[in-house]
Amino acid sequence: MNTSLVDKYNISGPRYTSYPTVPYWNNETFSLNKWKESLVQSFKESNSKEGISLYIHLPFCESLCTFCGCNKRITKQHSVESPYINAVLKEWDLYLELFDEKPIIKELHLGGGTPTFFSPEHLKILINGILNRSVLADNYEFSFEGHPNNTTREHLQALFDVGFRRVSYGVQDYNETVQKAIHRIQPFENVKRATEMAREVGYTSVGHDIIFGLPFQTIDHVKSTILKTKALLPDRLAFYSYAHVPWIKGNGQRGFNDNDLPAPELKRKQYELGKQLLAEVGYHEIGMDHFALKTDSLFKSMGNGDLHRNFMGYTASKTQAMIGLGVSSISDSWYGFAQNVKGLESYYNLLEDNIIPVYRGHILNEEDLVIRQHILNLMCRFKTSWTNDTLRFPELPDALIRLKEMEQDGLLKIETDSIAVTDKGQPFVRNICMAFDLLLQRKQPDTQLFSMTV
Repeated sequence: MNTSLVDKYNISGPRYTSYPTVPYWNNETFSLNKWKESLVQSFKESNSKEGISLYIHLPFCESLCTFCGCNKRITKQHSVESPYINAVLKEWDLYLELFDEKPIIKELHLGGGTPTFFSPEHLKILINGILNRSVLADNYEFSFEGHPNNTTREHLQALFDVGFRRVSYGVQDYNETVQKAIHRIQPFENVKRATEMAREVGYTSVGHDIIFGLPFQTIDHVKSTILKTKALLPDRLAFYSYAHVPWIKGNGQRGFNDNDLPAPELKRKQYELGKQLLAEVGYHEIGMDHFALKTDSLFKSMGNGDLHRNFMGYTASKTQAMIGLGVSSISDSWYGFAQNVKGLESYYNLLEDNIIPVYRGHILNEEDLVIRQHILNLMCRFKTSWTNDTLRFPELPDALIRLKEMEQDGLLKIETDSIAVTDKGQPFVRNICMAFDLLLQRKQPDTQLFSMTV
């Protein structure tokens, strides 16, 4: 990796799980009624063709991991499980009232927090409650995030029994010093046990999440973690850059000092080394930060041109409508975004009053939809074009001017009616997307809103 390019392009920028990005949502023109209308429109257009996706946020954790940027509630009181599940199912009922036919579930993902905080019995109650008033798509995919320390065979079997075939485990790093800094102590043996159990139960896709750029993390730490990962050969990997955003997450990301973090050049070397080691054993890079074996659905979707990106990250297939259930969950109708309240008490109170617990969002205009498609193309396929007039927009010449210097640096190629990101430019795809981000270009933030791009 060219050090000068890292220095040049390592700036604050979005990860583009959406466009517009959350800080640029127009909450003044948003309303719950407008959100419902956009979702009903999307549902009518797409349910029978492709189904819908569900994301369910389970926020509870028994201890705080200081690297984590998720919305969570720390508690050891498992009495919170049943009331929360009842609330999520109530929220689902409120959404079902909007539709004139049963939703066809194509994708369902349990995230957190720590989904395996919940007992196997309660997880089955939750999923059965969702499915009892739905239809399963022929090629549905259910997945969940498991904590290697507390995912039991009973968890795996219970979720397998209701249709789950994919699980991802948060590994982060195997070095004890790093684990202590991020308050996530989990030996390799725990990850090995959880991975092997999933395969024994019958899961067809096991994923590991690994993070580089963590406090006290060295090149040797990353190498050791990747080598141990190769020994288990998970079907897919998320190899993320640590997003240091303490100004958003407060004390949750202050378990260490800023000077304990690797410098940008070292951080990029960690990524390049990890990428090299993963390639040697047969992993292929998928979009940004993801890797998969040829047998995994994520790799196949990339080859078929079906790779999609939303608030759940990269997915193997697209649905136009994605409903987020639970505190802080974000929903996407393609025409609009909506986020639930983040506090448990507010969430419960709104549901008691039969109100879908949304507190902010954005309804996309025509310009938003065009720019969203370009950014989605770049993030999923490393190219975009405007041969179709519907993808042209007045500021396109300005965007191409912003990209000219990146072309001179070898990060992309600009053609008459398209651009393509080069291999050299793929690590900088967030920077390339920023050239198309009209809202960001029109109003640069006064303070740092996003993590660094490198």
